[in-house]
Amino acid sequence: MDRILEYYFNPKVLALAFPDVLAGFRVTVVVSLLIIVFGIALGLSLALLRCANFKALNAAIVAYVDVLRTLPQLVVIVFIYFGLPYLGVTLSPFVTTVLSLAMVLSAFSTEIFWSAIMAVPRGQWDAASALGFSRARTLLQIILPQAIRLAVPLLTNRAISISKGTALGTAVSLPETLGQAQSVTAIVANPSPLTLAAAFYLTFFLPLVIASRWIERSHSRRR
Repeated sequence: MDRILEYYFNPKVLALAFPDVLAGFRVTVVVSLLIIVFGIALGLSLALLRCANFKALNAAIVAYVDVLRTLPQLVVIVFIYFGLPYLGVTLSPFVTTVLSLAMVLSAFSTEIFWSAIMAVPRGQWDAASALGFSRARTLLQIILPQAIRLAVPLLTNRAISISKGTALGTAVSLPETLGQAQSVTAIVANPSPLTLAAAFYLTFFLPLVIASRWIERSHSRRR
């Protein structure tokens, strides 16, 4: 027990690591929120574009979704960070991580929103058409609100899962929670900072997980 306390809960090391890990945690929170906002917004936009039924556009969106759903998140981050400079585009670790994971989330969001839109009974479209609604008005005012309600439970789980990938930003030197903890660990030769990082992750992501379960239960009661 004493060895466990010494190596993973060392008070002196935890106090030494706290400022750096806290700074990394702030980066983690900002990056995670940006990923969720941009990823879901882009996913919804792409799902709505698919409703336009342009074959070439649909094919491009499907290819985008399939590729990003298939590739590991780390591969996307590394490809954007190290690959784009060959095209004359250089991005910071912060922008790279947000862009990469937002793109991955947008791919899953697109599929979730599209499936939810398709799950709304066809009779809704027909009834709106009979009342003189345009296709765009039907989609935005009748179909989309129902689709969003169907999509929310799946979307919250996926958003949390992908936003936790901020830790992968360490591969491109993003100074987030895990990266800062690893840096201090290497200096002091004690893994206690990793315990501190885990505590910070729990502080941020555990409430999100609890909220997602509440949303799922609330959604189930409404059916």
